[in-house]
Amino acid sequence: MPLFPFTRALPSPLPLLIATVGVWLATLVSTEARQSVKAARPNIVFIMADDLGYGDTGPYGQKHIETPHIDALAAEGIRFTQAYAGGPVCTSSRSVLMTGLHNGHTVARDNVPHYPTYLRSGDITLAQVLKDAGYQTGGVGKWSLGDARTAGRATAMGFDTWTGYLNQDHAHYYFPSYLDHDERKIHLLDNPILRNHYSHDILTNAALNFIRQAADSPFFLYAAYTLPHFSATEEDEHGLTVPSTSPYAEKDWPERAKKYAAMIHRLDKDVGKIIALLEALGIRENTLIIFTSDNGGHSATWKGFKTNGMLKGFKRDLYEGGIRVPFIASWPGQIPAGRESTAILAFQDMLPTFAALAGAPLPERLDGQSQVEALRGKQLPHSDRVLYWDFGHTRERYDQAIRMGDWKGIRRGKNQPIELYDLSTDPAETNNLAGKHPELVDKIGQLMESEVTPSPRYPVGERYRGGAIWKKDW
Repeated sequence: MPLFPFTRALPSPLPLLIATVGVWLATLVSTEARQSVKAARPNIVFIMADDLGYGDTGPYGQKHIETPHIDALAAEGIRFTQAYAGGPVCTSSRSVLMTGLHNGHTVARDNVPHYPTYLRSGDITLAQVLKDAGYQTGGVGKWSLGDARTAGRATAMGFDTWTGYLNQDHAHYYFPSYLDHDERKIHLLDNPILRNHYSHDILTNAALNFIRQAADSPFFLYAAYTLPHFSATEEDEHGLTVPSTSPYAEKDWPERAKKYAAMIHRLDKDVGKIIALLEALGIRENTLIIFTSDNGGHSATWKGFKTNGMLKGFKRDLYEGGIRVPFIASWPGQIPAGRESTAILAFQDMLPTFAALAGAPLPERLDGQSQVEALRGKQLPHSDRVLYWDFGHTRERYDQAIRMGDWKGIRRGKNQPIELYDLSTDPAETNNLAGKHPELVDKIGQLMESEVTPSPRYPVGERYRGGAIWKKDW
């Protein structure tokens, strides 16, 4: 009889030992495999400001507005000097980013009209590609590609969660009565009057919460911030809404300049919060961060800031000031620090680039090219690269632009002459060389015809806001 009758005889320890070792080895192999996959599949944080000009931050020459966190991001990564938005306005630029199709092929090509051109079932987005590859996908801010309860809403287009503004026009309000969150609304009914909840702060909190929740698996965060876009509320006589003009309240500037600078200060501070959280969670080393803007700066920005630096034009223009944007990429250990790159890249390149990093298959139809090598610091030849933009599908004037290597062609109006600039020597587009290079003008004209496909989602002949009309002959 056993010494303690309430105990039972134990089995031989050898099988248990073998099983334990086997489990340990399997766990070790599994952990190493997960770590290997994790190292090869970075988290991706894409931070996009709204109407932030090429020259509005320190890394791109801003002298009046301090952006220490964005400066630090550039110091530890690459600052691209020839990066382009998808279009000269919000909706087209975001559509290009999400679909990987340039402005002449993507679904939504202008801010108006909204509903006929939103994303629909069957449209493939960057978020869906990453989600199918096993990424958690979260977004905050301005979507612009599908309202609540439509097929084009963010959570029907690849995002596990979305907090912010689904509707394009709703995003013009910084003290809104509600924000969209997944399939419901966050109600802030007294907010337009009491101003208790500044929307940007809610967006940042949602972004930080998503990172915390998704930290143990590969994730994609699309932080489509609305700062420093001009607001639409009548009580803001300067067209800008911010709770405080700190730290610029005492500057001898116009009030709207103080507000604009304060908005960028707030944006920069929250970029810092995102970076700090990634570091605190121990995942900064495996996270690619990109900081950029959806298009060029606004013409109403205080001239003292030189919002677009030396570049010609503003938002809504196809000159460089309307489409060339700040673009900073940082990924410790993978992207060299303190570099400047002249590689040409554009928003349509983000889908194939992120898919390559995630090991995800690509959609059949794309205009973008993977820029993984450029992100790693390689200076790639761009003499054969062709980029296309247009603007005005539903407006009185239809503009087009082509970049072909270092040459840039612009046509401001369907029947107007093409202007030609050599961006390698004239990035400010001051010297029209069309008369000296008729063969290049002809080639660019041909590309302007071949690179755009008319979209059935733009109803012909209908009148929209502002009296703009979609014309059959553009």
